[in-house]
Amino acid sequence: MRSKALEILKSYVIITLGALVYAVSFVCCYDPNHIGFGGVTGIAQIINAFVPVLPIGIMVIVFNTPLFFLGWKLLGGHLLVSSLYAMALSSVFIDGLNYLFPAIPTMEPMLAAIFGGVLLGVSLGMVFSQGATTGGTDLLARLLKLKFAWLPVGKLLLGIDLVVVLAVAVAFRSLESGLYGLIGLYISTVIMDKMLYGMDTAKVAYIISDHDKEIARAIVKDMDRGVTILAGKGAYSGQPKEVLMCAFKQRQIVQLKALVKDIDPVAFLIVCDAHEVLGDGFREYKQNDL
Repeated sequence: MRSKALEILKSYVIITLGALVYAVSFVCCYDPNHIGFGGVTGIAQIINAFVPVLPIGIMVIVFNTPLFFLGWKLLGGHLLVSSLYAMALSSVFIDGLNYLFPAIPTMEPMLAAIFGGVLLGVSLGMVFSQGATTGGTDLLARLLKLKFAWLPVGKLLLGIDLVVVLAVAVAFRSLESGLYGLIGLYISTVIMDKMLYGMDTAKVAYIISDHDKEIARAIVKDMDRGVTILAGKGAYSGQPKEVLMCAFKQRQIVQLKALVKDIDPVAFLIVCDAHEVLGDGFREYKQNDL
């Protein structure tokens, strides 16, 4: 029970930090430089530009309400509670930072788009990794993930937010605002996908050798990695071959190559990138995994 409570606490601490980084990216990089921001926050940005008396954070909460009811029905209570927390906190942080720092200086727009995109991607990656969203189009992308499970969340979010970014550009009557917004949007989705799918860097090796059994034993003993033996056949010789397949961490690639070459200098070795590796020694599968 205690470990479960600590796990939940850790999750909400990460969501809190993610919400803070989200607010910082908007308040410090996007808003003062009039760079197009995607999602419901971008829509609130447009309205605030014409009606400054309406706080962006409050409008985000209002616009998100119907989406959360839909998310509760399709994704369950955990996502609703954690997403409500992330959305409310990010909105409070945005309005709070605007109140504390009402005149944040502008910066070179390209720098603002790049660093704003990096911060936004990091924040969304942190929030999404804990099974939450910041609401709006983030939640919509999470819902679409149910239908299009093979698409990375970042790519889904990119398509949805593209329309909002263009709308912000039209509202500000600035093509540059939209173009810089597109740069920031692309960077944020790349960073987010890297955090969700690419941090657990792994490789897969295929090894063809006449000393396959010796190599397999050495990999299991020295590298503590499992090996699968695949049945193969040489196309030219017609002779049966055993192909070793092994998944391993990025940092072990030098050790693997040295091990194989020490046993069989003429071994045929193919190393490929692995998008995701689930199982013992790697990441565990979780229900509703992204």
